[in-house]
Amino acid sequence: MTAVFLDRDGVLNEKMPEGRYVTSWSDFNLLPGVPESMARLNHAGLQVFVVSNQRCVALGLCTAADVDFIQSTFQNLLQSRGAHVDGFYFCPHDEGQCNCRKPLPGLYEQAAAEFPEITAESSAMIGDSLPDIEFGRRLGMLTVFIDGDPGRQKSSSQAAGKLAELRFPSLAEAVDHLLKNQASKSPLISQA
Repeated sequence: MTAVFLDRDGVLNEKMPEGRYVTSWSDFNLLPGVPESMARLNHAGLQVFVVSNQRCVALGLCTAADVDFIQSTFQNLLQSRGAHVDGFYFCPHDEGQCNCRKPLPGLYEQAAAEFPEITAESSAMIGDSLPDIEFGRRLGMLTVFIDGDPGRQKSSSQAAGKLAELRFPSLAEAVDHLLKNQASKSPLISQA
């Protein structure tokens, strides 16, 4: 494994209740252990990418510049804790308008164009929704489902959890498993 792709809302920060969106930095509530987990991925030599659908832009609830500001502020926070994201990619469109809305492959294609050394087959996708897991599976990535807050999960989350190759309660536990198995070179796939 050489790269990890992470969904944002529900994996790195708290997911908003259904129908609401993270539209400003004040809405971005970091989940426990995220900076430390990101630092561990960085120190293991893995490239880290954040890929997220940001429909709030298409709905006019915020701008692409607002999303960029949230990402750059998050990056600054990570850097202050010895971690970083190699690339942020987001889809600002609504359904059916593009090739970049997960589960379609556009966000991966953007990352691969900027980082040609990455391959889907040597990457993992960590997410908390069906589009995240379908995105990873279509590309041939190892897929990891994060359970997250049951009160804020979509109804399709149960299907996503079953479809994913691995399932954990948090990013920290997923990273523990991936790095332990990376170090031992043992098979990554086993349900936790």
